[in-house]
Amino acid sequence: MVPINNARAFLSLIVIAAISFPALGMSNGPGAMNSDGELTVKYGCSCHNNGAPSDRAVVMMSGVPLIYETSESYTFTIRVADSLTLSGGEGNVQAGFLLSSDSIGNFSWDESEDIRYADGRADDISHSDPDLDGIWVIRWTAPSEDLGPIQFWLVGNSVDGGGIPDDMDYWNILSFSINPPATITTEESSSTLETRTISVGSYDSLFLIEVSDEQLEQERQDEISKRVFSQGNLFYWTTLVALIVGAVFQKEILERKYDDGPEFLASELAYPQGIRRTIISAVSFYFGVVSASTDTPLYFQDVDFRAFATGLAFFISTWAAYGVYRTIIAARATPNVDDLM
Repeated sequence: MVPINNARAFLSLIVIAAISFPALGMSNGPGAMNSDGELTVKYGCSCHNNGAPSDRAVVMMSGVPLIYETSESYTFTIRVADSLTLSGGEGNVQAGFLLSSDSIGNFSWDESEDIRYADGRADDISHSDPDLDGIWVIRWTAPSEDLGPIQFWLVGNSVDGGGIPDDMDYWNILSFSINPPATITTEESSSTLETRTISVGSYDSLFLIEVSDEQLEQERQDEISKRVFSQGNLFYWTTLVALIVGAVFQKEILERKYDDGPEFLASELAYPQGIRRTIISAVSFYFGVVSASTDTPLYFQDVDFRAFATGLAFFISTWAAYGVYRTIIAARATPNVDDLM
């Protein structure tokens, strides 16, 4: 018989796996049907955000023509984003999508795009991995004959990257149609007729953000703390380097005054030591020059450490070069009796 504890552990693993499979599947693109047995692309997701659409999810498609020409190819740009992130706040940054034209026309894309055909709907397409910028570029080729207005459905999901569908994920549905050939006549310019951008999402959450006094004060305090941290680091390291340089100069002066240099170092030890220190000096100097010649920041916890890294590299290079000098002086020193025994 299987021990009770082992049986419980096995049952727990089964439950965890069963719960995890939907989340893993969604991260690689949604399925054609949601958990309610309805088409995801037309009725939305039933797991993210408790199954409710949210205007916080902004779903856009640009490059959409008013009318299509038979067998003509059009380039669409899909964008899915958290409106809070778009407006400068700290919202979701990962996103995915599902697009359908009910098998009318054909979708294609470059290999660099993280896109695949949707599971269960061979002519629909979706993301293959959650995208960090929420932007995909695709091509749609119109049918070879006039099939009347063509309806499109685009579901976008802005997620928090937690790995599970929760109420911090926001999705929305964009639905639109493209008119058949020769159905629209207008005196507008051809550029107006060629393409348009269609979107869905909350206007207020996208364009209007109310900043409270507490948020303004927090931003001010954050700015002060960053400035104090930056200036404090500058004064601290400058003082530390000055103390080290002063101590070295004092040591050199005293050694010359009292004729008390470094102890004798045999050549079989001096050569390897000098070579090591020379290599360290040269490599550190190289990294210092590279760091100083680039404008690319080196962030750690939202602090740019590029200037610190540059200074540290030059300091190590200088210190190692001074070590080479000390090695040479030690190798040239007069050996004592103890050194020769």
